Amino acid sequence: MFSLRFTTLVEAPLTVAFDVARAPGRSWPTPLREVESDRPYSDVHVTESPTGRGRVTSARRFTATADGTLVDQRIDGGSGLRGPLGWVADRVLRRRLQRAVRVDLAGYVAAAEARAHEVVQVVGAALVDAGRVLVAQRSGGPYDGCWEFPGGKVEPGESQLAALVRECAEELGATVEPGDFLGEVPLDGVVGGGPRGASTMRVWAARVVSGEPVAHEHAALRWVTADELDDVDWIAADRPLLPAVRTLLTRS
Repeated sequence: MFSLRFTTLVEAPLTVAFDVARAPGRSWPTPLREVESDRPYSDVHVTESPTGRGRVTSARRFTATADGTLVDQRIDGGSGLRGPLGWVADRVLRRRLQRAVRVDLAGYVAAAEARAHEVVQVVGAALVDAGRVLVAQRSGGPYDGCWEFPGGKVEPGESQLAALVRECAEELGATVEPGDFLGEVPLDGVVGGGPRGASTMRVWAARVVSGEPVAHEHAALRWVTADELDDVDWIAADRPLLPAVRTLLTRS
């Protein structure tokens, strides 16, 4: 038996990194079969030797970071043979898989990063001041009256942090400075006319460095403490980020 581990950073949102990775193993000795999938966070594939003795399992985890998606892949397997012959067979299989994965990863990273340019992204800011975070109330549309973090869509050719600063200036009339990356949430619907479920919302902590936030595009603004987060009627996309925001508030 042997284990291999590969870690790759892809400049793409979780959904894109996961979806492009759905066709793995093009360079593998035998075809892979998916046995588990939790889009866009993890998957497991297996392959077996023609004799049924050997088995290889490939398990991947996709984690959002400030720089993109970190893909952590662990491969466990063996030829299934015993004794000296098995030792030699395992070494040969291990080397073949190492080469195959490296070839796949090179093509995968390029394909995922190219696809990422076709997907409209959404960014948000958890603006913190004196142990409170600013929330904005939607006006109109299906989420009328619900609350969210300020932010919006990233324009073509625009970096995510530049989009965050621009959106806050447009929505709040204030200049903000991004801080720590808080997390990423897949969006179920269509964003900017793209494929359903392809986009995500990426949120950073931030602080106001100039101006006083005013509700230019929302019905209202409100500063809330960590203890008040659960009392807010959040839009669904923002709720998964509340634990990270609560931690941010308790240490600020």
